Amino acid sequence: MALSGVSTLGVSFGYGVETTAGTKPAAFTELTRINSIGGITLENQTIDSSALTDLVTQTIAGRADTPGNISVTVNLTPETKTEWATLISAYKALTDSKQMWFQTIIPGFTDSFFFIAQPPQDIPQPEMNQNELLTVEFSLTIVDYKGMDTKVAFT
Repeated sequence: MALSGVSTLGVSFGYGVETTAGTKPAAFTELTRINSIGGITLENQTIDSSALTDLVTQTIAGRADTPGNISVTVNLTPETKTEWATLISAYKALTDSKQMWFQTIIPGFTDSFFFIAQPPQDIPQPEMNQNELLTVEFSLTIVDYKGMDTKVAFT
């Protein structure tokens, strides 16, 4: 019998930097105080495969399209500001076609979700209202969606 569901309690998120361009990093750093992680949908583009004799358009699946960006909402504290400033600096220091990977670990799964993305150039200003938790939304530009693969423990 299948589980009735899986809780998001204990989900963790972090990043790793390629040491060899094009290869999943062997080390990932956990980011703390994450409130939400946006989803990545994959929508197939369609390719018109109609012929002159078709009275109705015929299509076939083309490449999958992501939403382009994924949002990560973080409790903004002095510690999380430092974590994200370190991440942004690490991204800016990349050379030789190396990229930054992100990993989402879900407790109970042996695989994690992975994607390559570009962080913002700086820490964005959060929206602020009365009597609310101070959170900031980081928009990561998706470069390549990798899907599920063997998880890498956070260091």
